[in-house]
Amino acid sequence: MPTSVASVFSNPEHFQAALSKDGVRSLLVIGQGQFRARLAQIALNQMGLAAGEEEFSRIAFVAVPADTVLVSFPIGDRPAPIWGGAEVRVGEMITLGPSQRIHARTEGPCHWGSIRLPSDDLVGYGRALRGAEFAVPQVARWRRPRAALRELRHFHQAAIRAADMRSRALADDQAAHGLEHQLIHALVECLSAGSGDEETEAARRHRDILARFEDLLQNQPFLDTAEICGTLRISEETLRQCCEQHLGMGPDHYRGLRGHRM
Repeated sequence: MPTSVASVFSNPEHFQAALSKDGVRSLLVIGQGQFRARLAQIALNQMGLAAGEEEFSRIAFVAVPADTVLVSFPIGDRPAPIWGGAEVRVGEMITLGPSQRIHARTEGPCHWGSIRLPSDDLVGYGRALRGAEFAVPQVARWRRPRAALRELRHFHQAAIRAADMRSRALADDQAAHGLEHQLIHALVECLSAGSGDEETEAARRHRDILARFEDLLQNQPFLDTAEICGTLRISEETLRQCCEQHLGMGPDHYRGLRGHRM
């Protein structure tokens, strides 16, 4: 049965836990002051929707589930998270394929929407609707045509408003199924008609370095930078460049903040 919940958070750990279905493994808040975030979440038959409003800078480490495609896009005129060092502007969205691991950071207040659905379902719908081969890249940023963007945002925002208002519409299986079908159709149109910029091989390698760096910080938190670089088989300069691009700070700064919050 479809479900929805709208929540306000004052604890970043609770916010991280609420985002765990989207693959958020860790959330490091950078800003000072009392943490505050709002999150609306909807679980349809196969699809999950979310809309978040955040006030403080943070860095999240995201591991997309193995059978899932995650889509994220800005809402309104506030910035969206920066995924893997790439800014996602108004009129764009980012798609993350199954099992992809990536850091997403914010630089102050942001407002974002997301869609999560099984990868096989999206590919199957895409082939049926387009009558051709349809595939979603591992990581890509898309510039959506205006009509397709408007339709996707319309259905997403209508669902989020219903969740905020605790509308009975989302409790009706038939209505929820219809909404899910409309969202998938709009998403396929965006991915088919838009221009997708797939990440380069260098960007993929840097993202992998940062994911393995995150693993080391989790499992061996007392290694120094030289030991980390030796384990990763990279130079300290490479690690520094990756961290500054993806995390917005150097590795020692990140390690210090992360260790302080643990």
